[in-house]
Amino acid sequence: MNNSVKDKIFDAVIFIVILLCVLICILPFFHEIALSFSSNEAAVGRKVLLWPVQFNFDAYKKVFTDKTMLTSLWVTIKMTVIFTLIGMILTICAAYPLTKQRLKGRRTLSMIFIFTMYFSGGIIPDYLLVNNLKLLNTEWSLILPLVFSAYNMIIMKNFFANIPESLEESARLDGCSDFGILTRIVLPLSGPVLATIGLFLAVGRWNAYQDALFYITKPKMYPLQLKLYMLVSASQSTETLNDSSSNITLAPEVLKAACIMFATVPILIVYPWVQRYFVSGVMIGAVKG
Repeated sequence: MNNSVKDKIFDAVIFIVILLCVLICILPFFHEIALSFSSNEAAVGRKVLLWPVQFNFDAYKKVFTDKTMLTSLWVTIKMTVIFTLIGMILTICAAYPLTKQRLKGRRTLSMIFIFTMYFSGGIIPDYLLVNNLKLLNTEWSLILPLVFSAYNMIIMKNFFANIPESLEESARLDGCSDFGILTRIVLPLSGPVLATIGLFLAVGRWNAYQDALFYITKPKMYPLQLKLYMLVSASQSTETLNDSSSNITLAPEVLKAACIMFATVPILIVYPWVQRYFVSGVMIGAVKG
C-alpha cells in the first residue's frame, strides 16, 4: 500500500470522526426544534425524532403570551449588555498596563491574577460577601462577582503584547498620552481579540443561572436561564407557565423544548457577526505567554 492510499484512508477516517462529532453536537438541537413544534400526543408517545409530528405553534404561543418569560428575556438582555461592557473595560484596563516593561511589579500583579484562576473563596464566602454588600435581589449581584476573568485578561494581554512597539513610540513622540495610544492605536488594531472576549463575556452571562439561583428570589428579576431551569425542575407538572390568558395545556416536553429555543436563538443570532474574529482572536492571544 503506497503513501497516497494511506493518506486517503487517514483523511477518510478523520472526516468520519469529525462528522460524528458534528452530528453528536447538532442532532440534539434539531430534536428540540422538532419537539417544540410537535403535538402533545407525539411528544408523550416519543414519536418525535428530527422532524415535527402534527406540526403546530401552541408551545410558542404559550411562551410568547407569558409575561414572565418576556420579562425574564428583557432582564437577561439588559444584564448581558451591561455585563459585557463593564467586563470589556475592566479587562482592557488590566491587560494593557501589564504589557509595559516600565510598570513596576508587573510580574507580581500577573501572578496575583493567575492565582485567582486556581483558587477561589467558594460559594458560601461569595454569598456572604454579596449579602454583606446589600446586593441580594439586585442586578449587580449577577454582574459584579463574575464580571472580570483572569483567563480573558491573559488572552487580551498576549494580543496587546504582539502589537509593534514602534507604533506606540511614534505616537508618543507626537505627544500622545498612554490613554490616547490605547484608544487611537491599540484598540482599533485589536478587533479580533475584542470580539472574542466580548463573545466570551456575553455567552457566559447569557447562559449562567447558578448565581441567580443563589442571589435572586424576586420572580420579576429572574433571568431567562433561571426561568428555564425552574421550568425543567417543574417538569412533572403539565402546566408550568403562568399564563391565565391562554387555555392551552401542553406536555412538559413540548413546553421545555420551546423555552430552550426561546433562550438559545437570541445568542445564536449574535454569533455569526463575531465568528470571523473568534478563531483569530483566540489563536493570536494564545501565541505568546
